[in-house]
Amino acid sequence: MSLLRPAAAFRRVFVRIGAAVLCALLVWLFAAANLFLYPQAATEPAGETVSADAIVVLAGAAAERLPVGQQLLRDGYAPVLVLSTTDTPGNANTDFVCEYTTNPAIECFTPSPLTTRAEARSVARLAADNGWDEIIVVTSTYHVVRAEANITQCSAAHITMVASEPTMSPWRWAGRFVEETGGLLAAFLRPACASRIG
Repeated sequence: MSLLRPAAAFRRVFVRIGAAVLCALLVWLFAAANLFLYPQAATEPAGETVSADAIVVLAGAAAERLPVGQQLLRDGYAPVLVLSTTDTPGNANTDFVCEYTTNPAIECFTPSPLTTRAEARSVARLAADNGWDEIIVVTSTYHVVRAEANITQCSAAHITMVASEPTMSPWRWAGRFVEETGGLLAAFLRPACASRIG
């Protein structure tokens, strides 16, 4: 009889710990879905009178991000399209445009190192150097919150985030949730810029 009581107590503790872990996982999943799958960003700037100084397309997932930026430029949302070039496979379309474009409305920059934090510093420096007060930033849905957090830490310019829509499997979304959660925590624990540039 006495051996059953510790075993039963152990089971109860194990079940409670398991339930707590499951609850924490569900809360994180709910929060991650709201932050990274359904962020508060537009698929295009709201209103017909929106006018920005520049449209910036962040690096990575160029097949989905670049067309959004190009369409915004064609639609007249800003006079210049700024592309982050990285010479990496996921950015091949953008890198190709940067290497071969003759369009004077397209400018390119290479962040160093190749991170969202470095892109934020580069965008802030470009805004300060060019006197840009309004910037439209294009990135993937899952990346909107982290990118905006980093850029607003570095720049006083008004930022309008525009989300491109990725097509991914549930497993890839789960991976993005983990990556973006870590990146977002890093953005708040260790800001991309100690003070705003410009």
